[in-house]
Amino acid sequence: MLHPIILCGGAGSRLWPSSRAAYPKQFAKIVGDASLYQETLQRLDAAGFSSPVVATAEEFRFIATDQACEIGLNGLRVLVEPEPRGTAGSVLCAALMIEDDPDAVLAIMPTGHMGGSTAQFRELIRTAEMRIEPGMAVRLCTPAKETVSAPVLELARSADGADGSAAVAARPQVTQRAPDARSRHVATTLIRRGDLIAACEAHSPDLLEACRQAVSEGDVDLGFYRLERAAYAKVPRLVFDDVLGSFPGDTVDVPVDLRCNELADWDAVWETLDHDRDGNAVTGEALSVGCRDTLLRSEEDAIRVVGVGLSNVVAVAMRDAVLVADRNHLDRLPEAIDRLSGIGAKQAHDYPRYHRPWGWYETVALGERFQVKRIMVKPGGVLSLQSHVHRSEHWVVVGGTARVTVGDEVKLVHENGSVYIPAGEVHRMANPGKVPMYLIEVQTGPYLGEDDIQRFEDIYDRS
Repeated sequence: MLHPIILCGGAGSRLWPSSRAAYPKQFAKIVGDASLYQETLQRLDAAGFSSPVVATAEEFRFIATDQACEIGLNGLRVLVEPEPRGTAGSVLCAALMIEDDPDAVLAIMPTGHMGGSTAQFRELIRTAEMRIEPGMAVRLCTPAKETVSAPVLELARSADGADGSAAVAARPQVTQRAPDARSRHVATTLIRRGDLIAACEAHSPDLLEACRQAVSEGDVDLGFYRLERAAYAKVPRLVFDDVLGSFPGDTVDVPVDLRCNELADWDAVWETLDHDRDGNAVTGEALSVGCRDTLLRSEEDAIRVVGVGLSNVVAVAMRDAVLVADRNHLDRLPEAIDRLSGIGAKQAHDYPRYHRPWGWYETVALGERFQVKRIMVKPGGVLSLQSHVHRSEHWVVVGGTARVTVGDEVKLVHENGSVYIPAGEVHRMANPGKVPMYLIEVQTGPYLGEDDIQRFEDIYDRS
């Protein structure tokens, strides 16, 4: 049984506005209907793979579980890191959680790449698992177009074409060339759990000690495993590949052609998408007139992006932000985000849809003394019992059924039903049904900030 460890962090700056600090690229559905994270989970949804351990940050934990549920995957083990301390700590803590199989073969992978053959990926992983021996680590890498050849894990085939065992064979070196940053990456690292722990101890005994303490003193909260904060703060900031460099055994780099793309920036997205005869990639409600080598993208049905006479341009529109950039200057996008942050623009960090343990909400309209939100509450989801000082609220159920508390009254509100909550009144909503509940909330008042809230009771223990 192979034990996947999925690293699910990131900053989300080079695919802004679709990806942001609060919603990094692995969760954004940049190409197709599935996110990069969902594609990774789907590759591992097969016999021979145990349920993955997903290592992620506090603010991404509900997104990780929600997107897994979207594709029918439940029962993930989600490891919540109190703060970013580098990939070495993430990997080691995840490995220490796999206590039921001390000799487990781990498959450590990021979630920032798309595409490739799922069948080929599974075949390569399983073949490598069968051949990996104690004291060996195998890294499946997408190589540059020309690079120094590493030892290659080759599938031996019998005369009739049936799959045989795998063998490690060294290929002669070829001339090295500057690698393409989008095509050279480690897709997956396979190593036995005991060898990983030994490598970490050899590289940094402090790393192993702090991770062991963070795992042993951690606890389960709402189905997530939270590492102990004080112990994890002692984890040295180390990169997993650097730690693997201290591995005393053999590390075999296996160049593989999985036809995957790192989606490092919008230029990589343009390369990945289908083009018209003029080299334009158009997605969503977008239209190209006389454009060349241009990416036009709308993420809102109500927003139509029209490009006229553009050349070598990226234009991406969302409800709250629009990017227009020369493809040759996309490396300056992080600089633009820093400037947005400097002027206090929430678009620099926040995503227009805010995920919560009970579901999500998004602002549809915001103006003087009013705000309109669309809210989704998951089956069984319960918002806190709360009140507001400065605003009143009007709720209209547009899908499913809500169980609504206003003061001492509790009642069911069905589709097309509405409720009024005056300022200062204690209230809550919940979804007692088996399907998502959708609601339109209209807030009115002199102050509409999210900090105008007093919680009296909360099943998620929020203050």
